[in-house]
Formats: sequence, C-alpha cells, structure tokens
Amino acid sequence: MGKWGILVLMALSDGTQRWGVLRRNVSGISEKMLASTLKTLEADGLVVRTAYPEVPPRVEYGLTDRGRGLMTHVLPLMGWVAENAAAIVARPE
Repeated sequence: MGKWGILVLMALSDGTQRWGVLRRNVSGISEKMLASTLKTLEADGLVVRTAYPEVPPRVEYGLTDRGRGLMTHVLPLMGWVAENAAAIVARPE
C-alpha cells in the first residue's frame, strides 16, 4: 500500500472528501500520485468513488466498510508511532 495509501486512508477516516480537500489534507502528494493511489485503494475495496451527475461534476471519495475496518487497526498503530517517534529516532545505544 505504501506511504501515500496510508495517508489517504487516514485523511478519509475523518469522512467523505472531494478531490481538492483530500489533496490539501494529504500534504505533499502530487495530483498524479493521488489519482494513482485512489485507483489502487478503490480496486482493493478500501475506498469508494461517488460521482454525482451535476454541472460542474462533483466527485467524492470515502471509505468502504472494509476501509473503515482496516482503519480501526491502523489508527491506534499510528498513535503509537507518534507517541514513540522521538525514542525510535534517538535509537538509544
């Protein structure tokens, strides 16, 4: 899944988002990488893409049930990493 996949899933764990909002919430991701990552996550059944027949077109991305289930495990892990990052980087000898 990689770094970008986890970051996109974490952003979507806050709720459904449109493309521009999602891109702003995943700091540093390029448009090409975001598009590729979303396609992969959608193919894996973790993200759902909903296109509304409006002018201008509106597309939203959200987590599927499988994606929400995955995030119940990933978010505590990311919390642990954040709490322990300084000690991990310091690498006590």
